[in-house]
Amino acid sequence: MNPAVQWMTLLYLAGAGAMMGFAFDAYRVLSQRLRFPGWLTAVLDLLYWLASALLVFRLLYEGNQGQLRFYAFLGLFLGVWVYFLIFSVTVQKFVVMLIQVVQRVWKLLVKLLGIVIGMPLIGIWRLTRWTLRLLAAVLRRLLKLALWLTRPLWHFPVKWLTPLYDRLLGSAPLTKLKAWIAAKKQR
Repeated sequence: MNPAVQWMTLLYLAGAGAMMGFAFDAYRVLSQRLRFPGWLTAVLDLLYWLASALLVFRLLYEGNQGQLRFYAFLGLFLGVWVYFLIFSVTVQKFVVMLIQVVQRVWKLLVKLLGIVIGMPLIGIWRLTRWTLRLLAAVLRRLLKLALWLTRPLWHFPVKWLTPLYDRLLGSAPLTKLKAWIAAKKQR
């Protein structure tokens, strides 16, 4: 293997180390801000390391047909070290700013949907409620009018049947039945 291929592999893996550092910083800031549950953090850690391993081995295969040598580890270490030395703080601030922008855009979209969809629905609900109340008031008045107009038809039969009904309720067999039911309930 000639030195040019080795230098190219070293640069590939230094870039991979920098990408791993970037992904780690972004993941760390997201997990701190969003407070993932413990099981999800473990799953995301596993996914991070799987993606990193796939990236490293893909670049290693591109650079020198997958031969793992000392300079490969050196390239990874240099890439991660330079990234954390120079870019880490800036990337963390950028990710925090990006999260804040996404949160603001989300709040704006929720408000916009509330205005575009919610307000017409509230207006329709209020109109429907007002219409139903008006209809109920009109029906109540019509029922009162109908009762007033038909009062001669039902008022006198009720007056005539009330004494008969009272006598039936006060009869001896019915009184005994009521007493027997009350006694059963007390047991």
